[in-house]
Amino acid sequence: MALDGVELIRRRPRMYLGSTDEGGLRQLVWEVVDNAVDEALSGACNRILVTLHADGSLSVADNGRGIPVDLDPRFNRPAVEVVLTTLRSGVNTLRGRRVAGGRHGVGLAVVNALSERLQVRVHRGGAEHVQAYRRGVPVDAVAEVGPSGRHGTTIRI
Repeated sequence: MALDGVELIRRRPRMYLGSTDEGGLRQLVWEVVDNAVDEALSGACNRILVTLHADGSLSVADNGRGIPVDLDPRFNRPAVEVVLTTLRSGVNTLRGRRVAGGRHGVGLAVVNALSERLQVRVHRGGAEHVQAYRRGVPVDAVAEVGPSGRHGTTIRI
């Protein structure tokens, strides 16, 4: 039986994190932070905000380009959904980055698959887009929730 995607990650988390103890949790957090840092290193953002919330969740917000929300023709799904659900989806190509600090383009898909819940907010192209996930699976479609004069991505886990 060949495992793929979310199922593979959830069954073999040590393959992606190295451990499932506090070190693995720390790696999950760093994967999200690394994406914002990559935006800064490429010159696309100058602000990263990491917030620990009272409910135990964490959010990382940047004022970078925002993960693309348009349809990725390779998968026939929004690019943000591909980045958050598909191993080795080519995130560096999708975001146009030249630098990367994460784990070989699998970071956000691994974080999503191993998180009970994840929410992404993307401010891009004059609009705000939101999508929620449970255990790596989209709860709903990417939704445009209104206009936005900002740009960037916020991921809450």
